[in-house]
Amino acid sequence: MISIPHKTKQFTVFIIKLLIVAAAFYFIYDQLAHNNQLDWKKFNTLLKEKQSVWGILFLLSFSIANRYLEILKWQNLVSFLKPITVGESSKQVLGALTAGIFTPNGLGEYAGKALYFEKTKTKKIIFLNLICNGIQMILTILFGTIGLFVLGYWQWASAILILAVFFYLVSIVSKNIKVKGYSIQKLIHKINEIPKLIHQKNIMLAFFRYLVFSHQYYFLFLAFDVDLPYLTMMSTIATVYFLASSLPSFQFLDFAVKGSVAVFFFGKLGVNEWIVVFISTLMWFLNVVLPVIIGSYYVLKFKPKWN
Repeated sequence: MISIPHKTKQFTVFIIKLLIVAAAFYFIYDQLAHNNQLDWKKFNTLLKEKQSVWGILFLLSFSIANRYLEILKWQNLVSFLKPITVGESSKQVLGALTAGIFTPNGLGEYAGKALYFEKTKTKKIIFLNLICNGIQMILTILFGTIGLFVLGYWQWASAILILAVFFYLVSIVSKNIKVKGYSIQKLIHKINEIPKLIHQKNIMLAFFRYLVFSHQYYFLFLAFDVDLPYLTMMSTIATVYFLASSLPSFQFLDFAVKGSVAVFFFGKLGVNEWIVVFISTLMWFLNVVLPVIIGSYYVLKFKPKWN
C-alpha cells in the first residue's frame, strides 16, 4: 500500500474544503443572480416600504430558533453514542449543511456528519441522521395531509392515507424478508435500541421546529399584506412543504421547488405570484443561505479524524 505523506493529506483536505465552500457560494450566487422569476426592482421597492428593524429581528429569530432546534435534535440523538456539547453539535449540523447544499435532497449531510466521527461509527452516525430527518419528514407528511383535507383536496389526502396503510401492511407481512442482509424487523430492532427518552425528545424538538419554520412562513405572508384566514394559510403552508419535500431536489434549488408548488396553491387563493416567489426565496435565504455562510467557517476549520 502506498503511504501518502501527512502534509499531502493536509493540503488535499484544505483544497477539498475550499472547493466545497466555493461551490456552495457559487450555487447560491447563481440562483439569486439568474432567477428570471425574481423582479429585484419590485422587491427593493417593497422592502423599503416594509422595512422595520424589529420586523427583521423578529423574522431572524425564527431562523435562529429553527437551526438551534435542529442542533439540539442532533445533540440529543448523538448522546446515544457519546455526549457532545451544543457547540460541537453546531459544528456538525452547520458544516454538514454546507457540504450537502449541492447534493440531491441534502444527502451530503449524512457524509458530512460522519466525517466528525471515527470510521467505525460511520454506519451508526448515518443511521442517527436518518432518524433525525425521518421524524421531521413524518411530521411534514402528517400536517401536509391534514392541510390537504382542510383545503378540500380530499382525493389527494385520501390517496396518501391509503398508501400509508398499504405500506404499513406490507411492512408487517414482509418484516422478516431480507435484502442484502437487512430487513424491516432488523431496522425496528435498531430503532428500539435507542432509549425511549431520546426518541421522545427527538419528536418534541422536531414538532417545535416544524411550528417555527411554518410560522415564519406565515408571518412573512402577513408582512407582505397577504390577508387570509389563519387556518387556510397554515393548511396551505403545510401542503406546500409536504409536496415540495416529496420532490427530488438540491438544497440550493430548494426555494425554486417550494416556490413553484407555493405559486400553484397560493395562486388558487388569489395571492400574487411574485409575492409568493419572493417569500419562498426569503425563506430559503433565511434558513439555508445564512446557516451555510456560518457552516462555511466550520468547513474551513474542519480537521478530519485520520484514524
